[in-house]
Amino acid sequence: MLSSPIEEIKNKLDIVEVIGSYIKVQKAGANYRALCPFHAEKSPSFFISPARQIWHCFGSCSEGGDIFKFVMKIEGVEFADALRLLAQKAGVELQKQDPKIRSQRQRLYEICALAGQFFSKQMESGKKGQEAKKYLLDRGISQESLQEWQIGYAPDLVQALSDFLVGRGYKRSEVDQAGLAVNDRDRFRSRIMFPIFDLNSKIIGFGGRIFGDNKDTAKYVNTPNTLLYDKSRVLYGLNKAKLAIRKEDKCILVEGYTDVIMSVQSGVENVAAASGTALTEYQLGILRRYSNNLLTAFDMDAAGNSATRRSIDLARIQGFDVKVTIMPSGKDPADVIASDPKKWRELTEKGQSIMDFYFTTAFAKFDGNSPEGKREISKELLPTIKKIPNQIEQSHWVQELGKRLEAKEEDVRLEMRKCVLEKEQYKGPQAVEASPDKGKQRKQLIEERIVAVVMKSPQQLEQIKDFDCFSAKIKEVLDYIKTNPDIHSESAKFLDKLKEKFPQLADDLNHLCFRAEIEEHDIEPELEMEICLAELKTLELKAKLDEISFNIKKAEEAKDDNKVKDLMSSFNKLANELNNNHAS
Repeated sequence: MLSSPIEEIKNKLDIVEVIGSYIKVQKAGANYRALCPFHAEKSPSFFISPARQIWHCFGSCSEGGDIFKFVMKIEGVEFADALRLLAQKAGVELQKQDPKIRSQRQRLYEICALAGQFFSKQMESGKKGQEAKKYLLDRGISQESLQEWQIGYAPDLVQALSDFLVGRGYKRSEVDQAGLAVNDRDRFRSRIMFPIFDLNSKIIGFGGRIFGDNKDTAKYVNTPNTLLYDKSRVLYGLNKAKLAIRKEDKCILVEGYTDVIMSVQSGVENVAAASGTALTEYQLGILRRYSNNLLTAFDMDAAGNSATRRSIDLARIQGFDVKVTIMPSGKDPADVIASDPKKWRELTEKGQSIMDFYFTTAFAKFDGNSPEGKREISKELLPTIKKIPNQIEQSHWVQELGKRLEAKEEDVRLEMRKCVLEKEQYKGPQAVEASPDKGKQRKQLIEERIVAVVMKSPQQLEQIKDFDCFSAKIKEVLDYIKTNPDIHSESAKFLDKLKEKFPQLADDLNHLCFRAEIEEHDIEPELEMEICLAELKTLELKAKLDEISFNIKKAEEAKDDNKVKDLMSSFNKLANELNNNHAS
């Protein structure tokens, strides 16, 4: 009998399948690899071990762990929420009243789910709700789509939803915390309600479109940032689109909820919306898990505004290949789909490069033959060209602009150098929620590297002459391996014997053995050990020099000349040793 839900979940779920539902993974021998979702990189350093059911990034973030740690990290949730998500995937029943499992986040999830049911019921049974439903059906949204996307209606009553939720056992303060009420009054009234889902298709917030005669309020009202919902971290529809995006290797970005719904309804499923806000680095980081190709399908007015340009520029700076769909004048995707779904599919199958689009619009706006027009065109295009991170691509567009303006390339480059870019736009490729070394000191990383080398090639222990420079934990492991050479006579049992001796280090040893396995063909053990030992010695000497420097300062403040002299002598001796260590 399994000892706990945790073990049952681990036995029922395969870590490769779970991680593969979030990011692209590729077979690499006995393991799998991928681009790390926790920091920006171009070469895969993220590995998954099916045999050990663990994952680890051997790149700059050094993250690693089991299936629970991955879900916690990528979803940004606590253990209780990761447990609940994985239990649902595995079909494992958890005790609902366990306070450790039923966290504050879980109660907010429950409130949002009940609110979704409430709004759906209002659309089906209320008079105004029926009118809202007819409006949506007339716009081309099908009955099936209304149900699939759980679209509902918020009645024009002050506390209808709040009273309903309180009647289900929730506090009014919790309804406020879920973003559904303000000072005990319902936030959404007389609105068509679009639930906003997380990547696991759980409702985390709502977007409400005004419906009725009230023209004195905002057309759209959204849930404010809550414990569950942060608009800068969510893309509407991505929960349904992520598999299609990976399959098509392209994400179509639209503006609104109905654009997404109608597109999916028409059969084009690889679509998501930023819901009228400029794209953020975090949203792009999520999209990068599935594809580096974006196709924007904004109306032409939006494609020219500054917020949209910032989104596109940021995506290009982050390394995305961005193309634009030229929409018919005055129409958005929902309009096109309502009149001709086939036309929408044709539009999404092709796209113009974003720079071609910018050139077309700039030359259409100004006269490329007049001096004034050339100035305005260059003013509009040069900042965009300057932001292109790839120098070859940038050079191509400099040449193209010079040719079309009948200007020398040198003059175009001179004007481009004068462009001052907005700092918030030009950041270069960014790590998304990266945490380099995650608190690990350089010494710890080198020590782990040495242990990995030893686990791959135990004979390299002979290269270690001074065990005192290691931390106590690592020294104990290395001492044990050195004094018990028989434990590595059978490589298959080597790790098990170490874990039996050092149970408190079981997870660390597991990852180190995984690292040794991954790097088996990439390192020369003797040379690797030599480099690591030299760097470890350097770190030890630098630490001692820092300590002596501090003591020298204190001695100088105390005006203890003799002590200063002795300390300086020790400092110089260690400095020479450090130089010799570098030279060797």
